[in-house]
Amino acid sequence: MKIGPKYKIARRLGAPIFEKTQTQKFAFSKTKAGGKDARRPKAKSEFGRQLIEKQKARFTYGVSERQFSKYVKEIIEKKSPKAGDMLYEVLERRLDNVVARIAVAPTRQAARQVVSHGHILVNGVKVTVPSYQIYKGDVITIREGSQKKTLFTNLAEKINETVPPVWIKADTAKKNWTIVNYPKAEGESLLFDLGSVFEYYRR
Repeated sequence: MKIGPKYKIARRLGAPIFEKTQTQKFAFSKTKAGGKDARRPKAKSEFGRQLIEKQKARFTYGVSERQFSKYVKEIIEKKSPKAGDMLYEVLERRLDNVVARIAVAPTRQAARQVVSHGHILVNGVKVTVPSYQIYKGDVITIREGSQKKTLFTNLAEKINETVPPVWIKADTAKKNWTIVNYPKAEGESLLFDLGSVFEYYRR
């Protein structure tokens, strides 16, 4: 999915939703930009606020509008009182997100390429679909033939320095990761409001 200028998008949405904007440099540029603009920001409508929250969530995970709306509408049809938790789980369980979470790739965008190029195995089987949903008990590994590529230079150092989410158990010696639970939105510091996302699609 083509995203566009990340700094500009992140400033417009008011949140560091991309990995490259989660830095002091971005925080400084945002402050500087705000200081130059003396105009009072326009009050956003309820629809505008919901749209921004939806865009924050979509861009955070690098999901196309078509795929994202499909996720949301399928959850709405289930009429679950925990719709927000379900959406968070679906987004986190995407294979490209998992690959980024375990530091096999530096960003979700890079992780999509890693998966698409056939470098990742799930339970010993090559998976090339970034949106592939992982399940409890699945084991993620890097294809043996891929581990020698320059793409994975210093991989051991990177994964040793990374603490994966509590729902992923890492075996850094064997370079494999086991899904031991499902991700939960509760207790997580999110850059977007899940409730507003559903309000947007329910309108």
